[in-house]
Amino acid sequence: MNRSDAVAALRAAGCVFAEDEADILVGAGGSLEDLVRRRADGIPLEHLVGWAEFAGLRITVDPGVFVPRRRTEWLVREAAALARARYHRPVIVDLCCGTGAIAAALTAALGDLEVYAADADPRAVACARKNLPHASVSAGDLFDALPVDLRGRIDILAANVPYVPSGKIGLMPPEARDHEALMALDGGGDGLDIARRVSVGAVTWLAPGGHVLVEASERQADLAVAMFTADGLTARFTQDDEIGATVIIATRPT
Repeated sequence: MNRSDAVAALRAAGCVFAEDEADILVGAGGSLEDLVRRRADGIPLEHLVGWAEFAGLRITVDPGVFVPRRRTEWLVREAAALARARYHRPVIVDLCCGTGAIAAALTAALGDLEVYAADADPRAVACARKNLPHASVSAGDLFDALPVDLRGRIDILAANVPYVPSGKIGLMPPEARDHEALMALDGGGDGLDIARRVSVGAVTWLAPGGHVLVEASERQADLAVAMFTADGLTARFTQDDEIGATVIIATRPT
């Protein structure tokens, strides 16, 4: 199989960016025909080649692990701006870290920082350790995974929590619902179950004046802001319509 055949096969399978994907598969090595067949069967491109481009970085992505989305780059930009404005050497936590893409991107953007990452999925933790060789990466349920001495001194808490309502999981593209961990997608009845737990914990884990950033959908933004506000934080949301990103930013009062 040559590149033209790969493009035709990918396009026939419904791949919107068939030419770009064909170029990546050609460069991946191995049997192009096999890679194209598996991609046409719905396996995520990133799982096939073992990496994803995110915020200008090549992030290792292991099979079954949540693939970092381009829209999450908006959360990284917002977090980096907050860190630059206030901190010399910020303490940053990537909670629900998946591949650790957020922590990796913030490390590349900020340089000198104290960084931690955690996830409940052991596969994600193993993958994140590859992307964050110099960070503390731990397994566990949200804040329970973090070192206790971080309580009250986190400057930037980035939590890319699952926020798809349970009833909407079946409407997601097959490459997500069939090949990524359900715990990385399912946010409960209204999609905000995990965000609620992050909101409650952030009040005590953030340093005074520290920020928590959580990705959400546009429909959830007002409810999420009200939720963080009710827990004692000052909250707002920002959006980037071009990439479809909505990020809740909540701050612990000083």
